[in-house]
Amino acid sequence: MSDKTILAHIGELVEEEKRLKNDPAPAADTHDRIRHLEEQLDQCWDLLRQRRAKREFGDDPDSAKVRDVDTVERYVG
Repeated sequence: MSDKTILAHIGELVEEEKRLKNDPAPAADTHDRIRHLEEQLDQCWDLLRQRRAKREFGDDPDSAKVRDVDTVERYVG
């Protein structure tokens, strides 16, 4: 997965999140879906940061891996 692909996916997630947050008649599971989108966004941004750091230090950015939600959610940075 390339940085460009990750950024495109981030854009899609953000658009869906905006659409759901602006829905005047949200479905019952909208809150859960928004939470899931926020978790996915955190994971995507984390993956992108990993890739950029690996590239900066001469490592293979493709060796970066998506980390689980619990790890990413606890990240303080």
